[in-house]
Amino acid sequence: MLNNEKTQVSLRLPSPVVAKFDEIAGLLDRDRTWVMQKALSQYLAGEGAEVLRDAQGIAELDRGESVDLEDVLDKARTIVDAAEYRRSQRAG
Repeated sequence: MLNNEKTQVSLRLPSPVVAKFDEIAGLLDRDRTWVMQKALSQYLAGEGAEVLRDAQGIAELDRGESVDLEDVLDKARTIVDAAEYRRSQRAG
């Protein structure tokens, strides 16, 4: 967490899921909250971050903030052609 601000959250989970959190907490000598925070943080860093990036990309497209694929391919061809020319000048 970036700061110490906390928010109380209540949720219902299947008992077997809670039991697994409790088992892990016991093995690590931590409390259940700490284990759940770690699990949620890992989700946010991985799959959650991907969902947010996708949503941001869709929003950018909806606002017309995109680049035409042909423009990107033309730029890439220019870069590749220049690199191949420089390599041929060094080799020959």
